[in-house]
Amino acid sequence: MSLACRVYPALTGDPSRPWLVFLHGLLGSGREWQPVLAQCRDWPCLTVDLPGHGESAAVTTSGFAALDHQLAATLRLHQVERYWLIGYSLGGRVAMYHAARQPAGLCGLLVEGSHPGLLHPAERRARLDNDCRWAQRFLQQPLPQVLAAWYHQPVFADLTNPQRQALIALRGHNQPAGIAQMLLATSLGHQPPLDGALRRLRLPFYTLCGEQDARFRSLAVERHLPLSLLPGGHNVHHAHPGEFAHRLLSLIRC
Repeated sequence: MSLACRVYPALTGDPSRPWLVFLHGLLGSGREWQPVLAQCRDWPCLTVDLPGHGESAAVTTSGFAALDHQLAATLRLHQVERYWLIGYSLGGRVAMYHAARQPAGLCGLLVEGSHPGLLHPAERRARLDNDCRWAQRFLQQPLPQVLAAWYHQPVFADLTNPQRQALIALRGHNQPAGIAQMLLATSLGHQPPLDGALRRLRLPFYTLCGEQDARFRSLAVERHLPLSLLPGGHNVHHAHPGEFAHRLLSLIRC
């Protein structure tokens, strides 16, 4: 089964340019990339709604392997033969897993605020337990209450209160059952460590991170990921879409 997506043809530019394929994070949707897309009009772009999100809200997946097949089917359906993958958070983890399979048409990989995978089984078990608790909260508690707690996690410490409230309002359209299912299926506790596969990539690979995102900035250094810093915190493309797009285009033109 393919995933819902939106196609943005290039308005001008070289028709041989590869597609830019955008994958959002948990609780998001493909529409949230539109401020970035406004700067990418010379490139054909595809924004994907991951299972349980946006117009793929009724779609489920059983894990990373199944989701990779769904992504590949979506690319085939839209005749996306040469492409860059750009992913944020969960979308970045999906993109890294996809890249690790070394698909023939992939030209490059750029991820923002994404984890390459926990190295130790105990860490993976602890993360899965934590994600199970969050999934239960999404299923059992009012969504605004869960979102308020979600955006008070340390990774979102850079948010001001108005920014936090704006995100809670933005995410209020989500279906809790779909979010819970996706959270469990793609838990970091289920994700294999991808470090070795990423080192073997024979294509450009970049990790973008906000200067204030201490967790993922440190992680990139510790795991020897190719780090490029931008202003802001964990969700740079949302807070600073112009700067994100400028950096993206400067990197993919290398």
